[in-house]
Amino acid sequence: MEEVVVLIVGAGPAGLATAACLNQLSIPYVILERDDCNASLWRNRAYDRLKLHLAKEFCELPHIYKSGTQYSGKNVLVVGCGNSGMEIAYDLASHGANTSIVIRSPIHVMTKELIRSGMTLVQYLPLKVVDALLVMMAKFIFGDLSRHGITRPKIGPLVLESETGRSAVIDVGTDGLIKKGVIKVLGGITKISGKTVEFQGGNESSFDAIVFSTGYKSTVNNWLKGGESMLNNDGLPNKEFPNHWKGGNGLYCAGLARRGLAGIAMDARNIANDIKSTIDSIFN
Repeated sequence: MEEVVVLIVGAGPAGLATAACLNQLSIPYVILERDDCNASLWRNRAYDRLKLHLAKEFCELPHIYKSGTQYSGKNVLVVGCGNSGMEIAYDLASHGANTSIVIRSPIHVMTKELIRSGMTLVQYLPLKVVDALLVMMAKFIFGDLSRHGITRPKIGPLVLESETGRSAVIDVGTDGLIKKGVIKVLGGITKISGKTVEFQGGNESSFDAIVFSTGYKSTVNNWLKGGESMLNNDGLPNKEFPNHWKGGNGLYCAGLARRGLAGIAMDARNIANDIKSTIDSIFN
């Protein structure tokens, strides 16, 4: 049996980024992927209008329905108000679907230019100072969104992402359609029975389709044994960012700190450099 120096589980963005960094250091590796291609989520399960909103330097590496076309004239409910949910709602409405979206939690709505500016400013200013500037500019650009069922968190967008992993919503036009009443904002769901959805307050509506865009949960603990040195019961790192990526017995994780593609790139470089240091210490 061939001896494997580094085994990478998953050929998604994190796995590929780590592989690229290892390749630069001439360290051999093997990637395990259960699907028949790399980046299968992006290739096979992404909707047509999916794109990266951040500047290249923040998302560079070394969900769902393909589009809303087939739902024209139909009543569609989107559950989840993150970036994917808001963009899917926009796509559905743009293709003529009678679109509603469930927004339960407060969210920060930003432009990609604001986020780019914020990510640049945090290199020179404290997070809370940058957050205050971002919130002020967002209020100027979008106005009072609470009239339309969208409230802002009490914590600023960058601090919120740092503490919880929840990103600000980058507006692609959804905000404008909500203000015009093209997309309806609804509260929390209490029950789903067939096509009928009951909302908080007792109101009911019927939908031809429901799109769940409520994020994902780590399943690492379902297949990884002995990972307690690195991961908690939720399959997320025990240690805080930026020291989360290394466990015991040669175990590493990339992309689990919920820091987006920029975090993946940082993890990949740290992991590759640490593996090189380990190999050099053995043979030197």
